[in-house]
Amino acid sequence: MSLKDQITEDMKTAMRAKDSERLGTIRLLLAALKQKEVDERIELDDAMVVAIVDKLVKQRKDSVAAFTQGGRTDLADKEAAEIKVLEVYLPQRMGADEIAAEVKAIVAELGAKGAGDMGKVMGAVKTRLAGKADMGLVSAAVKAALSGG
Repeated sequence: MSLKDQITEDMKTAMRAKDSERLGTIRLLLAALKQKEVDERIELDDAMVVAIVDKLVKQRKDSVAAFTQGGRTDLADKEAAEIKVLEVYLPQRMGADEIAAEVKAIVAELGAKGAGDMGKVMGAVKTRLAGKADMGLVSAAVKAALSGG
C-alpha cells in the first residue's frame, strides 16, 4: 500500500471514529497532495508525499513559534496537534550524530573544502537525506563540516 493510500485509509478511519481534529489535518494533507498532482500533472510517489508532509510540518513549526511569540498559546497548541498527526507519515528521523556522519561522508566524496562548496554539498545531501532528516540540522552539520568542525 502506498503512503497516499494509507493516508486515505486513515482519513476514513478518522471519519468513522468522529475524530474531527485528526480528520481535518488529514484532509489538509490530502488537499495539498491533490494540489501538487493537479498543478504538475503527475502521480505522486511515496518520496514526493514525504516531501510534502515534511513541508507542511515545517510550516506548522514556524507557525507554533510565531503564535507562541505572539502569546496565542491556543493557536500554537492547535498547530502542535497537527504536527503530531502529520509526523506519523514521515519516516524515522536520523539523529544529529547520524546526520553529522553522513554529511562528513558526502563532503569527503565530493572533495569539498570550504564554505564556497556549500551549495554543491547541500544539493547532494538533500537528495540523499530527503525525508530522513530535519534539513535545519543538516544545514548546520554541513556548515560545521565545511568550516573544519
